[in-house]
Amino acid sequence: MAIEQDILVGVSISDKPNLHLRNTDESFSAFSCPVDDYTIDKSKPEWQHYFLCGFRGIVEHMKISSPCGMKVVLDGTIPPSSGLSSSSALVCCAALATLHANKLTLSKTELAEVCAKCERYIGTEGGGMDQSISFLAKAGTAKYIKFNPLRAVDVTLPDGAVFVIASSLVEANKAATAHFNTRVVECRLATQVMAHVKLLPWREFRTLRQLQQRLNATLPDMVALTVEWLHEGSYTKQEICKLLEVTAEELNEASMSPNTLHVQEFKLRDRAMHVYEEADRVHRFKEIAETGASTGTTLKDLGSLMIESHASCRELYECSCQALDNLVQACIGAGAYGSRLTGAGWGGCTVSLVPEANLKSFLSKVQELYYGQDLTLFAKFEAAHALFPTKPSAGAAIYTY
Repeated sequence: MAIEQDILVGVSISDKPNLHLRNTDESFSAFSCPVDDYTIDKSKPEWQHYFLCGFRGIVEHMKISSPCGMKVVLDGTIPPSSGLSSSSALVCCAALATLHANKLTLSKTELAEVCAKCERYIGTEGGGMDQSISFLAKAGTAKYIKFNPLRAVDVTLPDGAVFVIASSLVEANKAATAHFNTRVVECRLATQVMAHVKLLPWREFRTLRQLQQRLNATLPDMVALTVEWLHEGSYTKQEICKLLEVTAEELNEASMSPNTLHVQEFKLRDRAMHVYEEADRVHRFKEIAETGASTGTTLKDLGSLMIESHASCRELYECSCQALDNLVQACIGAGAYGSRLTGAGWGGCTVSLVPEANLKSFLSKVQELYYGQDLTLFAKFEAAHALFPTKPSAGAAIYTY
């Protein structure tokens, strides 16, 4: 689902072929460049680089030979580097603004697909979930999203509970480290090793979903095959090269991303297990929600899936951190049905399913159990919008004046 917090850009067309970007938060520097001469810095990404990703994606996809100049002012209520997709929201905002400024149109589905590719300009190998919900979200409902082709189905959530976002106050910029892309590469390598075990042309496979479709297997089947075909613990790069009968250089070309070339060990079984089991949890969450029952049992079942999900993120995917684990425990201790990290991980926020009748006491208890344990943390909490309820909200829109 899309949360209520958002990013807004005010745009005016310029009579000169330049981009002028300003942020209402003065801690972010203003930026200007010609529309045809700019660099997207992968090594030290800053806020304007995400805008440039969306701009470049539309210019290239629509084959705009002379894009118009724009004067842009940005404001927003999504905390940066918080795991709430602020970077993806900015990319989507930039793409939509560029499209409209150049008097062009695309469907929401097409925009989502273009924007999923846009973040790769900055080095992030995301799967498209953030961009899809940014455009396809509807107020009052969650979305069950599937890919290849992209489509979304409404999922009505049971009454009697509210989602609460809590920030760990640990910033997590997924483009600034190799953590995120390393997990993508580990899943790719797990796919390719399992495809090789099955005597399939492994270079043709990029995702675990592709392998599942090729084998025509259920998610529980894939979990069982993962346990059978991949050993516990880490694979070395040398071991993978031997299994796939390639050199390190050939593996780099076929499977690695630029900022993961230095990685030498990969936990293939754990990563694949997490992906397949998490996909199964998503299916079960949808099925429980669709029963329409607003009983305590239904909400407890949904919460249990969230708790399982966080445990898997912590133990199998290893994308949590101590602060997030502490915050999840604080949220559960404060009365949440369930809680888990949200976003890429390694910091950022948790999302908790909370009894609506107990919301006020929940917020007070989390403040005491997590933020109140450390004076420095509490000072940051007071300065940031770190704890708030939210509800499913609408996706991107254009307002003209």
